[in-house]
Amino acid sequence: MHHYEFILCDKADGVATITINRPQVMNALNTHLARELHDALADSEADAGIRVILITGAGDKAFSAGADVGELQDLTPVAARDFSLTAQSLTHRLERLPKPVIARIDGLCLGAGLELAMSCDLRIASDKALFGQPETNLGIMPGMGGTQRLTRLIGKSKSMEMNMLGDNINAQEAYRLGLVNRIVPSEELDAAVGQVVKKLMAKSAVALGQIKKAVTNGSNMDLDRALFYEAECFGASLSTEDAREGMQAFLEKRKPQFKGS
Repeated sequence: MHHYEFILCDKADGVATITINRPQVMNALNTHLARELHDALADSEADAGIRVILITGAGDKAFSAGADVGELQDLTPVAARDFSLTAQSLTHRLERLPKPVIARIDGLCLGAGLELAMSCDLRIASDKALFGQPETNLGIMPGMGGTQRLTRLIGKSKSMEMNMLGDNINAQEAYRLGLVNRIVPSEELDAAVGQVVKKLMAKSAVALGQIKKAVTNGSNMDLDRALFYEAECFGASLSTEDAREGMQAFLEKRKPQFKGS
């Protein structure tokens, strides 16, 4: 078991729960925490027993309210670029992980916190969650995908608005824009996340990995290339034991027993 300073990692029943654990500073992200998250994700990816990864923030005040401004203050342009690239390597890892990653969001999800959540595959939020890219209020800009993933998720007009004005939006608006998958009352958040986890656990792990790969990589290609890429992922997914079992079970009108191979 790894000992981390700023995160908690708990594994149970095929789920790795990674908790950003700095509640005293609203779970602010710093370089050290980003490296710990990177390690925990690598560990969960390598662990064959882990099927789903859940990322959340300690306490009910914040998923993460952003980057540690104190750490940013004295950076030279080159150091700031490296800070951004370190943070981006974490978001890149989240998107390339062949397992589904869920962000469980209660409270503030701002700046680097929102950028982290946007790199996850599904976002499930409580109705008291708040979202925003407030960097412009500090005279700076997002550097962990806020100008890029937000645009791809909610479109250019709304991304410009959130990035330029730096205002927060509530959970309802985030849901309307397609930024989050579900919103539920705070007290039902764990049950809602549990329900989604349970559904994912019933699927073929290999099929989920191929879907994630196709969606993530295909979204950066033009449609013709992306469709060809989908066909290749489809071919790979059809050659698995799980695919044979799934189709056989359908024809025999029974529940499939997936093995993840």
